[in-house]
Amino acid sequence: MRIAKGMVEDGVVIGNTYDKYGSKNPIVRRIMTGFSDALSSLVAHAKPRSIHEAGCGEGYWVRLWNSQGIAARGSDFSEKVIELARENSKAANFPEDTFFVRSVYDLEEGRDSADLLVCCEVLEHVEDPEAALAALQRAASNYVIVSVPREPIWRVLNMARGKYWGQLGNTPGHLNHWSSRAFVRLVSNYFDIVEIKKPLPWTMLLCRVRR
Repeated sequence: MRIAKGMVEDGVVIGNTYDKYGSKNPIVRRIMTGFSDALSSLVAHAKPRSIHEAGCGEGYWVRLWNSQGIAARGSDFSEKVIELARENSKAANFPEDTFFVRSVYDLEEGRDSADLLVCCEVLEHVEDPEAALAALQRAASNYVIVSVPREPIWRVLNMARGKYWGQLGNTPGHLNHWSSRAFVRLVSNYFDIVEIKKPLPWTMLLCRVRR
């Protein structure tokens, strides 16, 4: 899979800095297995027929969900990363509109709605997370899954592996930082929380539109 490797677009770090899903490092593999198992569990709970992933990056999850028979599509603000997602998916012969350029802020009801909206590892990057959550609320028709790094564990683990010491462990491009409790409190302003997962080192929430 082609990844962004720290590429920057409009001053923002896009996609993944390394291929975490394809890593052979046993620690990284164990951490990513925890993330993948948690996300897959929440998707199974929601039982969606359609998924829209906002902030899809290089398209890993959209490709996987389509292979599982779920009608999935992905959007990202970055033209460069959407090009990578399309390149990574050429062999799958997905419809042309499977991946498209759209900021999370611009999500709209109807056009971007799906049984499940997924927005993982995005909110820590945006300048206005409340506006992003409001856009997800506007577009959501049923379930939403959101995840962010769990602080301060995220920074501590980065520093433990010798990364980003000059930034006190902060990953490049991370503008926002939440503990699990703070993130649940924030998201509760927009959705009903159905289930909370804490795969190390993330907080992941399955939410439902407030009726």
